[in-house]
Amino acid sequence: MRMYDNPVIGGFHPDPSVCRVGEDYYLVCSSFEYVPGVPLFHSRDLVHWRQIGNVLDRPGQLELADDVPASAGIYAPTIRHHDGRFYMITTAVGDIGNFIVTAERPEGPWSDPIPLGLPGIDPDLAWDEDGTCWCTLAGVSTARIDPLSGRVLEGPFRSWSGTGFQHPEAPHLYRIGEWWYLLIAEGGTDRGHGVSIARARTPRGPFESCPANPILTHRSTDLPVQSTGHADLVSAPDGTWWMVLLGTRPRGGFPRYHVLGRETFLTPVQWRDGWPEVGPVQERHPAPAAWHPLPPAPERDDFDGPELAPHWISPRRRPANSFSLDERPGTLTLTATGPSLDRPGHTFVGRRQQHPDCRAAVRLEPGTARCGLSVRMDEAHHYDLEVHGGEASVIARIGPLRQVVARHPVPPGPLTLTLDIRTGDVLPPTVTTADQATGEPLGVGAHAPDTLAFSLGGPDPVPLAELDGRYLSTEVGGGFTGRVIGMYVTDGSAAFDWFDYAPTTVSGPGDTARDGGA
Repeated sequence: MRMYDNPVIGGFHPDPSVCRVGEDYYLVCSSFEYVPGVPLFHSRDLVHWRQIGNVLDRPGQLELADDVPASAGIYAPTIRHHDGRFYMITTAVGDIGNFIVTAERPEGPWSDPIPLGLPGIDPDLAWDEDGTCWCTLAGVSTARIDPLSGRVLEGPFRSWSGTGFQHPEAPHLYRIGEWWYLLIAEGGTDRGHGVSIARARTPRGPFESCPANPILTHRSTDLPVQSTGHADLVSAPDGTWWMVLLGTRPRGGFPRYHVLGRETFLTPVQWRDGWPEVGPVQERHPAPAAWHPLPPAPERDDFDGPELAPHWISPRRRPANSFSLDERPGTLTLTATGPSLDRPGHTFVGRRQQHPDCRAAVRLEPGTARCGLSVRMDEAHHYDLEVHGGEASVIARIGPLRQVVARHPVPPGPLTLTLDIRTGDVLPPTVTTADQATGEPLGVGAHAPDTLAFSLGGPDPVPLAELDGRYLSTEVGGGFTGRVIGMYVTDGSAAFDWFDYAPTTVSGPGDTARDGGA
């Protein structure tokens, strides 16, 4: 029996929404403060996903202000296809609120935002047989709208209050057979997360709750996948039903830490007595009937294309003068253009960490710039390997504290910077790093979910520091995102010749975390 591995899209890809057009599936996720916004994926089998773009891919659609905080921005998109047109509806928190964009083709171009005068988050779209469009929001409330103008025609009115757990959100409304089903998340997007469902004869209700609610939750279990919720349903051409949802993979000692953010998982759905049944989300499941493996994504980006690949993201905005693929062909040139929330000038281009064990490396020509390789949760939680003035430094920023934990002289000219991230037994550290102020060893804690090891690459690698991964986790840093690994410049300009990212452990032929994503 053919099997697939969860997550099907690894790393910070939360709040998945999916639609099917013929034999093709399209999926979008939240992007929060990062641009381009709303990553868009395509699949032929729900297992192997390839990012084909970003829905919000130009400043006219999305360019967040510098003071928009981390984990604000784009929340919980829904993608739907109706009457030959694609629709994506989402919320720009701290910006214009709820809006819709449309496209004739999923690759775009997508329209400019159509503002929607409705409060709340997590908007959903559904159409009835006469073409009436319904928008349902967290809370849970529903309104009748014109999706092409954004005009609210009726409502909003209360739909269903859920089963009593906190934060009824992530609603999706479906017409399936003779019933309208309303799927929601409850319990908050943490360890208490779950999925519940109700049904009614019309979108106006009244909705009756499923007797088996919550139909899916991993709360109060020791299952390896936690925080399961924020789901969307889709039917396959063979009549089977599937659910995409977010989950986390916490590791380390109590309370356990998840560092990749909330990821996209896939699980089968069975129908019994008019209600969906969903078992626990396993790390390995029997696969859907369709099976369309993708060639492995390239591990190295040589920056020799006409534009950046769609998986490269930046916080809030990416001004045209902050990066160039033409200034030095075959390289990515970054120029510091501030401000950011914690630095006077800062340009960052990164990609999501998608695997618990991985290696990232970059070849750069620093010149006189202050630049390097960074692992970022937000402005207050990041580890950097920085080069400036003939010296490489490993810097840890944890909340209000910023500490240089290692220094090493470097020659002028091109350098290779390397980061190895390892899970498993993290004690004792293979490299002892001393605190620059006290001289005391900086060990990696026994409860750490992983270890981040920085080194200078080359024929004779120079290990610099190993740091505890707890401090770049959601449990410490907070927020809704996950780690992003990338290149940065805080002063001047620097040229990056290539960036290499690869998992260092692969679970087997069905390792879809590797197939999925960028």
